[in-house]
Amino acid sequence: MLNELNRFIKDDEFSLTIYNNQIHIKNYLRIISLENNFISFKTTNNKITIHGNNLSLKKLVIDEMLIEGKVSKIEVQND
Repeated sequence: MLNELNRFIKDDEFSLTIYNNQIHIKNYLRIISLENNFISFKTTNNKITIHGNNLSLKKLVIDEMLIEGKVSKIEVQND
């Protein structure tokens, strides 16, 4: 039980969750590019680009962001 609690507190695994017109991203490294029609960011092992229309950051903290807009494609490139 202590191990599970420790994993919960020290959650450093990348995650991307898709909601209706929103994408929640946790544990990314840095934003590479931020445009109205695409957002690119780096994770530990990948470069991820989200393509769409009217994309904007609604929440941005140290290792977490919330993107809002109409998403058309998510592209993952392995490093």
